[in-house]
Amino acid sequence: MEPRGPEPARRRRRVLLPALALLVWVALAGVGGSTIGALSGLQQNNSAAWLPEDAESAHVLRAVEQIRGSDTASVAVVAERGSGITPQDRAFLSQVLRSAAGTGGFGDDVLGPLRSADGAAIVGGLGVVPDDTMPSEVARLRVALDSGAPPGLSVHIGGEAGVVADFTSAIAGIDGMLLVVAGCVVMVILVVVYRSPLLPLAVLLSAVGALASSSLVVYWLADNGIVTIDAQSQGIMFILVFGAATDYALLLVARYREELALTPDGFRAMRRAWRATIAPVAASGGTVILGLLCMLLSQLQSNRSLGPIAAIGIVGSLLATMTFLPAMLLPLGRRVFWPRVPQVLPGPAAPSVPGAAGEIVAAEHPRWWRLARSVRDHPRRYTAGALIVLFALAAFAPQFRAGGVPQSEVFLREVDSKAAQRIIGDHFPAGAAAPAIIITDDDEVPETTAAARRVDGVAAVRTVATAGGQTEIDAVLADPPDSDSALDTVGRLRDAVHAVPGADAAVGGMSAVQVDVRATSVRDRTVIIPVVLAVVLLVLILLLRSLAAPVMLILTVVLSFASALGASALVFNHLLDFPGSDPAMPLFGFVFLVALGIDYNIFLMTRVREESARDGTVAGVPRALAVTGGVITSAGVVLAATFASLSVIPLLFLAQISFIVAFGVLLDTIVVRSLLVPALALQIGDRIWWPGAPGRRPKGTTVGIRGPGS
Repeated sequence: MEPRGPEPARRRRRVLLPALALLVWVALAGVGGSTIGALSGLQQNNSAAWLPEDAESAHVLRAVEQIRGSDTASVAVVAERGSGITPQDRAFLSQVLRSAAGTGGFGDDVLGPLRSADGAAIVGGLGVVPDDTMPSEVARLRVALDSGAPPGLSVHIGGEAGVVADFTSAIAGIDGMLLVVAGCVVMVILVVVYRSPLLPLAVLLSAVGALASSSLVVYWLADNGIVTIDAQSQGIMFILVFGAATDYALLLVARYREELALTPDGFRAMRRAWRATIAPVAASGGTVILGLLCMLLSQLQSNRSLGPIAAIGIVGSLLATMTFLPAMLLPLGRRVFWPRVPQVLPGPAAPSVPGAAGEIVAAEHPRWWRLARSVRDHPRRYTAGALIVLFALAAFAPQFRAGGVPQSEVFLREVDSKAAQRIIGDHFPAGAAAPAIIITDDDEVPETTAAARRVDGVAAVRTVATAGGQTEIDAVLADPPDSDSALDTVGRLRDAVHAVPGADAAVGGMSAVQVDVRATSVRDRTVIIPVVLAVVLLVLILLLRSLAAPVMLILTVVLSFASALGASALVFNHLLDFPGSDPAMPLFGFVFLVALGIDYNIFLMTRVREESARDGTVAGVPRALAVTGGVITSAGVVLAATFASLSVIPLLFLAQISFIVAFGVLLDTIVVRSLLVPALALQIGDRIWWPGAPGRRPKGTTVGIRGPGS
């Protein structure tokens, strides 16, 4: 007689394993939950902190610190009155600046106030230590200015410190904001997908657990100086974790539901679903991780740190989905799918044989089966249609402007530093708020000063300080310090002072930092993109045991990226009228879209290989598309929606990366993975597995898909 149920030891394991996993994850969430909000306190959002050590502007920063005894950032306070500045206005600004000097992080020296030639504005300046307290020091100065300003006087704070303070204000509450927005977006989509109130909560809790565990690791690394975190990397990590954890959960839950229709034993159904899901999920997650780790080749600290930070998020998503989520689902059993509770199918469909679950999915999703049959019957038509759409969009990719954006334009709302720069540009040499800094040998100060004065675009030159055989010289530029004209002037200024014999001169400052950041971003782009392609191609070759299929997938994903870039150029240039994009934007978009785009193709092609092992590729492709179509499309929509959540933060970079990735993921999911890849695979046939083959299983070991009307 067969036993009626599991053995006592097995029954205990079935209870203890989920309970132990739940306890571990609850503990991780409890400890790591507090670090989600604490990450903001470790951010370094000053672009100077991202510079490579050998950058000329980084050398100047170190020299200035030695000359002055400490590193400082400029604070420019500008006041404007349309009818003309009064003596009371000037006295007020002077009094506020002198009261702030020497307190907190402010330096002792006060510049000005200086009156403009037209008499309508005055500007004064202070130095401030560029550490974590700088934004709060600027905020303290703003309070003093706003509370005591004479009626009719418009007062604003600009300069390097003003920009950083406004940036910090713009991202304030980024952790809570993204959690709420991304959580709500994911919850709504999951309710629509599952039509259940319970299952989305379990998936959302697993995503929160993934975020807590990832944040705990990243916090420890950042706190110990191993990685540098900024607003961009924190926001991207949050979104990646939510999107990836939900995507992996969709795949696991879909297979779990299929298996529940094949067996009354919930634990056995989960075990089968877990085994069927772990390979494609681990392969896709590993591909994303390796692609992200290629960012370690960047010379910019911000980019170099983003790779491991985002990769840690993907690891957390994988672990939470494959351990925490099953531990939550098992005690709930079939009830978690309420009100659409899966029932065990009677008759011949119920026996557990590989591929039988695919038959059930096809029956539940006849639309995908009809699409799969249509692609099978007309592969050339679908190939041509998809390529026309993709190439039409890709044709606009060269119009994508990635030459850099003025710092005052990185905000999508009006900020104080932007208003300050506008007033300075109207009444003073536009670069007065943040002059270029020249470091030269003491003996060559006259020659260096003379060379700087001869440079077109330099409005004024003055000696600031001398120490240790080196002298600091300020060169006020005629253009706003973050403008393209100012950056061009920095190039000419460097050429001029480098030519002074024996001066060993170098040029730094706010404008020079931007020059070096842009140059390094371009270098990173040319180095990292080929490496990402090579790494992803190698992973695909190992996974699919083929050369033809990986090359085809790489080409389709690259075309998808070019199309997304072209669509973004149209939207950014003509619809939203953005001033341009950061030089690193194409690199970020490429890494995310190639890694994530390959993600979905891995899910599809691993199932194609599984289905092709029975009846060949031509029969296996439509079966695989029908089985995976709904869940992968849902995963793409979730990831696109979570990335779109980044647009709630009023920063140009995050708004642009959110659109590029969201649009690119949808394009890749709907057009490339659903139409182009299956159509190409059908036309290539079994040769797509060259030089190998998908393998053959005896007929009858796989039930396969028998869709309506098949």
